[in-house]
Amino acid sequence: MPSGIRTTDHVFTVPLHHDRPGGEQIEVYAREFTADESRPWLVYLQGGPGHRSPRPLPAALAGGWLSRAVQDYRVLLLDQRGTGRSTPATRQTLPRRGDARRQAEYLTAFRADSIVRDAEIMRRRLTGGAPWSVLGQSFGGFCAVHYLSAAPEGLAEVFITGGVPTLDGDADDVYRAAYPRMEDKNALFYHRYPQDVDAAREIAEFLREHETVLPDGTLLTVEAFQSLGIVLGTTDGADRLHYLLEDAFSQTVHRRELSDRFQWQVQAALSFAERPLYALLHEAIYAQGAGPTAWAASRVRKEFPRFDAEKVLSESAAPVLFTGETIHPWHFRTDPALRPLRAAGELLAAYEDWRPLYDVSVLGANEVPAFATVYTDDLYVDLKQSLVSVEAIRGLTVHVTDEYEHDGLNASGTDVIDHLLGMAREAREVR
Repeated sequence: MPSGIRTTDHVFTVPLHHDRPGGEQIEVYAREFTADESRPWLVYLQGGPGHRSPRPLPAALAGGWLSRAVQDYRVLLLDQRGTGRSTPATRQTLPRRGDARRQAEYLTAFRADSIVRDAEIMRRRLTGGAPWSVLGQSFGGFCAVHYLSAAPEGLAEVFITGGVPTLDGDADDVYRAAYPRMEDKNALFYHRYPQDVDAAREIAEFLREHETVLPDGTLLTVEAFQSLGIVLGTTDGADRLHYLLEDAFSQTVHRRELSDRFQWQVQAALSFAERPLYALLHEAIYAQGAGPTAWAASRVRKEFPRFDAEKVLSESAAPVLFTGETIHPWHFRTDPALRPLRAAGELLAAYEDWRPLYDVSVLGANEVPAFATVYTDDLYVDLKQSLVSVEAIRGLTVHVTDEYEHDGLNASGTDVIDHLLGMAREAREVR
């Protein structure tokens, strides 16, 4: 730990259902980083859903965004409910709830609305009631916008990176905008590495002809292989995917097979063992009270036939297109970490009672200083949808940039956080 920075663990007991405060309780964990306890609080809301907060190594505290944030704030890294050291929700723990129906019912309490109400309990206990600042990355930005909508009195400032959500769109709208962005990312990838057109087709052909089970039990289908494209939305994603493909095969005594290196790296990339909530609740983060999500990514995918690898391999020499941030029913068949949760996943996809997450009238009258970085080439969050929302949120100052990908907060060192804090400083001077 760099000299002068101290860490403190915090554990809070909160209601599973906030509208039933006397009912079942769960724990939420957060880790504080501070160099000066007189500084104001900044709560970091991680992307996801279902990702635990960062576990910073010395390099992050020496030159990453956290190193900059602790100069001005007491930083609180929150393990959102169900993740990290908070009461976990995994294939190992969820069966204790009972059957699939009870598991799904439990998981309906793990969206942004519950996360924000957890934060409000934490705020009152840590600040004595004073408002604090929030930094939301990706899905954490969605949570921050819900915070602005549901509990603005708890906020001093809001910072968002790569996470301004559509305020009234549903999962279908999100994916209908996402697949064209995925096509664009594929075009850039294959332009950079044209040899990988043949490499990806060769791997997909092999998987079509051979049932392939990876060492951890993952069933590697063609569609699962395509989902490796999720990395194409990160700064070094194209390079990582290329290096993965370049030595996919190994010649054994009897035949040509997928190499051990390829198999082990693929299973690590595809596994949801560390983040099952991502698969279970991903479409639910876009649910706005308009009925079930009903596997939106799979339904909308049919409108974009270029992603049909079986057809591409059979009828043309076109590239096999990789997919991005999409969850499908087959994930619960191919991934051993998700198989025990398959029935609960189906029930969540059919769930009809999701509440709207954003109150546009409240956001239109917002008085909390808010600042956002929006990336023009973001694979995961649509630029046009974000900018429509920016116009609807009163007082939200936005910086639109093509300098970084979705992971700019981490990949830029301190550049992105510096720019956000600079915008806030200028706004204070004007006031």
